[in-house]
Amino acid sequence: MKPYKFILSGGGTGGHIYPAIAIADKLKAEYPDAKILFVGAAGKMELTKVPNAGYEIKSIWISGLQRGSLVKNLLFPLKLMVSFFQSVFILLKFRPDFAIGTGGFASGPILIIAHYLKIKTLIQEQNSFAGITNRLLGKKVDLVAVAFDDMKRFFPENKIIKTGNPIREVLVSVNDKKSDAIKSFGLESSKKTLVILGGSLGAKKINQIIESHLPLFLKLNIQLIWQCGSLYFEHYKKYNENEFVQVHAFLKEMDLVYAAADVLLSRAGASSISELAVIGKPVMLIPSPNVVDNHQFHNAQALAKTGGAFVLSESEADDKFEALFNALLRVDQKLVKKEFVHFAKPNATQAIVDKITNELKSN
Repeated sequence: MKPYKFILSGGGTGGHIYPAIAIADKLKAEYPDAKILFVGAAGKMELTKVPNAGYEIKSIWISGLQRGSLVKNLLFPLKLMVSFFQSVFILLKFRPDFAIGTGGFASGPILIIAHYLKIKTLIQEQNSFAGITNRLLGKKVDLVAVAFDDMKRFFPENKIIKTGNPIREVLVSVNDKKSDAIKSFGLESSKKTLVILGGSLGAKKINQIIESHLPLFLKLNIQLIWQCGSLYFEHYKKYNENEFVQVHAFLKEMDLVYAAADVLLSRAGASSISELAVIGKPVMLIPSPNVVDNHQFHNAQALAKTGGAFVLSESEADDKFEALFNALLRVDQKLVKKEFVHFAKPNATQAIVDKITNELKSN
């Protein structure tokens, strides 16, 4: 039998790229001889991240609509048409057995053309409020893998499979690495550790909140691992002079980062929410207000319903942070782990690959 061929598409943000890479890794483990090709948008971060993960990627000339900018949207119809032709060429040349989309405008043309070429298709929706590309694709594809309940608002109910969001395998067993994490970061085991995650570029408001509350953390005898982001590192690195503060532009070994944490403060991207649920530690979520369809707020609310997460809006942060943080410190971590387990899906990637396998065998 010929090796299976898989096309994966999705990008624009890490929240779309990393789930696609996780699925590709699991497919490769399941089918070592499989050929895997990614398709992304020209000029976007997937063109770097995917090759770094060891996969080939082709680009198409697609971009999203720019809200409030007529001039920037003038080329959109042409880009869309060209992207459809590019997708036809890529699919006819590669001839995949299965096409998988993980969201973002790059996955639109390739999945639509795959549908019309009678190629089996699956999309994976990370958010509790589905993105516009996936909402459109949901009418065409064979399967829709979701992480949240009540997604029939966006997709045909007979296509929905609740799998959870793919997460990095290394994060599933972080709670066994506490002592390694303390040693790696040079932490004091007698102190509680707050981990702040604002994304690889950084979150301006989160950084401002942390900076203004440094005296509070000192008073509470709390040590910080603070990812301020590459855009803000030059400004905040001065706080590395404080022995209880570690400021990082970005953090690589996320298993040790999560293992070190007693409590966390984070944005509420879909991938982050899924990872935090698997980790099972008290977390304060500050959703980004600059995300299409307010995805992060809906994601945060879904996790907060379990009782182990608090949601704080940027507009209320200055007034409510201290009270909410004190409440976060009082949360029973064992209870959080118990409540989060109903939400967490550590085997999501395997569940998605199992569904793909079933579809392939049904041909």
